[in-house]
Amino acid sequence: MKRNYYMVGLVFVTFFVISFITNILGALIPDIQHSFQLSYSMVAFLPFSFFIAYGIMSIPAGIFIEAYGEKKAMLVSFGVALAGAALLSLFVGYTVSLLSLFLMGIGMAMLQVVINPLLRSAGGEEHFAFNSVLAQLLFGLASFISPRIYTYIGANWHAGAGWSLSLLRKVTNPQYTWTALYWVFLLVIGVMILIVLFSRFPTVVLKEEERSGTRTVYAGLLKNRTVLLYFLGIFCYVGVEQGVSDWMSEFLHRYHGKDPLTDGANAVSWYWGLMTLGCALNLLLLKLFDSRKLLLVFTALTIIMLGFALWGPMRYSELAFPAIGFTISILFSVIFSLALNSLPSHHGSFSGILCTGIAGGAAVPLLIGWLADHAGLRTGMTFIFICLAYIFSIGIWAKPLINNKTILSSPQ
Repeated sequence: MKRNYYMVGLVFVTFFVISFITNILGALIPDIQHSFQLSYSMVAFLPFSFFIAYGIMSIPAGIFIEAYGEKKAMLVSFGVALAGAALLSLFVGYTVSLLSLFLMGIGMAMLQVVINPLLRSAGGEEHFAFNSVLAQLLFGLASFISPRIYTYIGANWHAGAGWSLSLLRKVTNPQYTWTALYWVFLLVIGVMILIVLFSRFPTVVLKEEERSGTRTVYAGLLKNRTVLLYFLGIFCYVGVEQGVSDWMSEFLHRYHGKDPLTDGANAVSWYWGLMTLGCALNLLLLKLFDSRKLLLVFTALTIIMLGFALWGPMRYSELAFPAIGFTISILFSVIFSLALNSLPSHHGSFSGILCTGIAGGAAVPLLIGWLADHAGLRTGMTFIFICLAYIFSIGIWAKPLINNKTILSSPQ
């Protein structure tokens, strides 16, 4: 099949947009908390509203795509996200923020389900692995950039720098300058809708592992102990990833007096930037070592880094938080691949169940917030150690049917 370079480019841009919108919340949380005078628990409902959409939409999105096709699915996804961004841009409030983030989460969850099969089909199956890695690097780059745009807007808000900021000041509620970023989201999503609307999509034939299964298949999988154990692994991983991302800026502000607009946003930016660097290095490591050993080593390093971040002096803390992005960079792909390699069939349905585990990004930050209200943020964030302990255990008990192939593997 001839490669469709235009469609591959569109998928890459979509990966960038998803990340640009998804991973900014940690940098915004201190401002949102101050704007609405929120408790930690109330703040934690913000990421909860966004990531619970992944738990709700991952399986239905696959069914929708099979019924209506990729183009309609992308238009609906971006349309729902546009409505969410517009809602918060026009009507600022805590309740509105929850609804807005939920709608944007639904849109991003649907897009995640659409774009991987589309990338395989448009880019050619033989190039899928390379294109997937490149897409993840773009995903990380967007997460690195978006907090810096937030810092730039905040630092130059009163400086009259450029026509773009002048326009943002005209449309943004002056009491809530952080919502200017949602006007940027509104523009980006609007442009994406126009691009998708006027694009010709290829016919995508889903492979078995990309198809949604029947209700009977899902019921059978949910009774399988291996499925549930790996679901919990994905749940814990995303809980760690978002628990650190969402709360690090507030932690540095509360315990070390760091400015959320500059130091906090910079820490969040480097967290995602180092995660991207780690993803690139992991391509080499997975060719050299057994993935279970890598899981054990990098989880142990994460536990050490989190200890420095929570109890170390200021300099150690502000270095350790971003470093966690590097140490966890390999965990998701290893857990997901170990899971799929532990079942002989129904990989499409199993993938859908695993993707609902992304709801860990909703539950863990919420639990951290609840604990923070009762015992302090430092104590709340110690819950992340429990998630890491479970992830470490996977490296001990995992028994995949197929191990990752390394250059030192014995020929079969």
